[in-house]
Amino acid sequence: MGADDNNEITTGENAPEALSVSVRSAGETYYPVAPGYQVNVRRGPNTGSQIVRVLPEDASVTIRCQTRGETVSGPYGTTNIWDSIAPGQYVSDAYVKTGSSGFVAVRCS
Repeated sequence: MGADDNNEITTGENAPEALSVSVRSAGETYYPVAPGYQVNVRRGPNTGSQIVRVLPEDASVTIRCQTRGETVSGPYGTTNIWDSIAPGQYVSDAYVKTGSSGFVAVRCS
């Protein structure tokens, strides 16, 4: 399936899955990326930013901070929230299962 380019996603009629996050050492929380997707990690919070890497299917990510950017539609809805998973590395929150349609981490400065 596609990454978070400007693809239109049609969601199914199935009920949302239960949120499954894990906490590993140092208290970091890991959120799962949408199953079946390889998600582009970009230099900035928009689909025009350079792709720095691609997350493999079934990846989990930590969220350092979140910011507003380009609105993207994905398996977890339509949002303008982008998750910073490392310095200079962003993924659309539409592809990360946080269990919320809002912010779940501090705002990026």
